[in-house]
Amino acid sequence: MPVKMIALFVLMITLFAQVADAAGLSEASLPRRGQLYKVTLDGKTSYLFGTIHVGKDGFYPLDAQASRALLDSKALVIELDIRENASFQKAMALHGRYAAGEKLQNHVQPQTLQKLAPALARAGMSLQSVQQFKPWLIANLLVGVELDARGFKRAQAVEYALLAAAKEQDKAVRQLESAEYQLGLFDTLDACQQEQYLLESLADLESGTAMKKSLALIDAWNAADIPGIQAAWRTATSGDSIAAEFMQRVLLGKRNPEMAANIERIMQQDQVAFVGVGLLHLIGDDGLPQLLKRRGYQVEQLY
Repeated sequence: MPVKMIALFVLMITLFAQVADAAGLSEASLPRRGQLYKVTLDGKTSYLFGTIHVGKDGFYPLDAQASRALLDSKALVIELDIRENASFQKAMALHGRYAAGEKLQNHVQPQTLQKLAPALARAGMSLQSVQQFKPWLIANLLVGVELDARGFKRAQAVEYALLAAAKEQDKAVRQLESAEYQLGLFDTLDACQQEQYLLESLADLESGTAMKKSLALIDAWNAADIPGIQAAWRTATSGDSIAAEFMQRVLLGKRNPEMAANIERIMQQDQVAFVGVGLLHLIGDDGLPQLLKRRGYQVEQLY
């Protein structure tokens, strides 16, 4: 991530929280984004903040309430420390690429390759450049390229802003998962499921549905629009597609209880933590706020 961008994130998040009171700024001075929860038990307090994994100019600084919660926390907790590129590349090689001598053409039907070719061309890529990638990775890559073309950059993800502020504020940074674990989840899809996942993604990109879904979630996060966030969650988890089933069963259903257990462990260590996780992990009866309530925590939605 560019040094100048990191410095800008630090300035906007850290200093805003420090000078808000002196400047007479109210909590309504900057728009709220995502969702923010306060979690308490036996005098210990932590915060849950819903993030998105891309960003753009205008998303920062965060509002006074979120900035103050981060400033007052002893540790920042995120899904994955995205600065650790070496571990990510190692996990990618293990779960996202075929072994030496293997390639995509040996694992999917010719009809799938025919549908893939125009999507790759629109993204400025060739089949040769991705032939060692597994279908799930190609599907996610193509959506990422489309978002990037619309101005939503991975390098401006909310997590980068939080990490930059944590570094400036000399906070401990903890991660709930590892790159090997996260990418390994996608690799649990068998060959047929991965090919279907790719075909679904290609169809959604062709029809514009993929961007409609992504932009609906981003817009809802950007406005702290609770009904919009809930609608995006229902869209992502409903239906009989491989993608929706995988989202509901694995990306949320499997991970949320594990995240809740890890968050509880951190709070029991007498840490005041600011926990930033993907927004959809906070939604529904089995979202993190409800799971922590079942564990006996008081959970208050601040916005």
